[in-house]
Amino acid sequence: MATRVLVVDDDPTVSNVVSAYLTKAGYDARVVADGASAVEVWQQWKPSVVVLDVMLPGLSGLDVLRRMRAADDGAAVIMLSARGEEEDRLVGLEVGADDYVVKPFSPRELTLRVQAMVRREERLAGLDLTPTKLSAGPVLVDTAARRAYLNDAELSLTHREFDLLAYLVAHAGKAYTKVELLRRVWGWDFGDSSTVTVHVRRLREKIESDPSDPKLVLTVPRTGYLFSAGT
Repeated sequence: MATRVLVVDDDPTVSNVVSAYLTKAGYDARVVADGASAVEVWQQWKPSVVVLDVMLPGLSGLDVLRRMRAADDGAAVIMLSARGEEEDRLVGLEVGADDYVVKPFSPRELTLRVQAMVRREERLAGLDLTPTKLSAGPVLVDTAARRAYLNDAELSLTHREFDLLAYLVAHAGKAYTKVELLRRVWGWDFGDSSTVTVHVRRLREKIESDPSDPKLVLTVPRTGYLFSAGT
């Protein structure tokens, strides 16, 4: 069965071109033009990837994304926007987007980004995360059940936050650059490293007693991040 990709944009020129490229690449692409329709199709069709414009009639793209993440939906989301300022990108990433593409863009590049999203699950499955229950310090990760615990209390993590935590715990004590994490956890060979920064910050807010002074997910100067089992 072809991977399902939902394209949400009120500009038919954009949505039809993107849909054509995705279909040619072998995906099952469906197009809607407003936020309410996006929510309805997402709930019923269960796409693996959603290409989501920020500015939509009625319900905004960010509101659609908030509903998806509130339901703990793990679909990969690529936000589209005519606004390229860093703050706009960070807002989308904070809400739970996996990538952010500024208009105008190359439909071929967007298709490659979708392919990277689809490959991410395959790459994560191929990473050395055995055994299925991993622990480091106060954190326990069950990769089979996709559940994580801090001091025996279950954590409420998004799909990407779980993937990042699982990888760091599986390789506790080893530092990775943002580029390496993009490649190993997200499955991207390119992309905005601020995605990693935002997800690390969100993860710290959920597992650190003081996110401003982390003891578990540490920053390694001039390198990146590592998970410390602590003392």
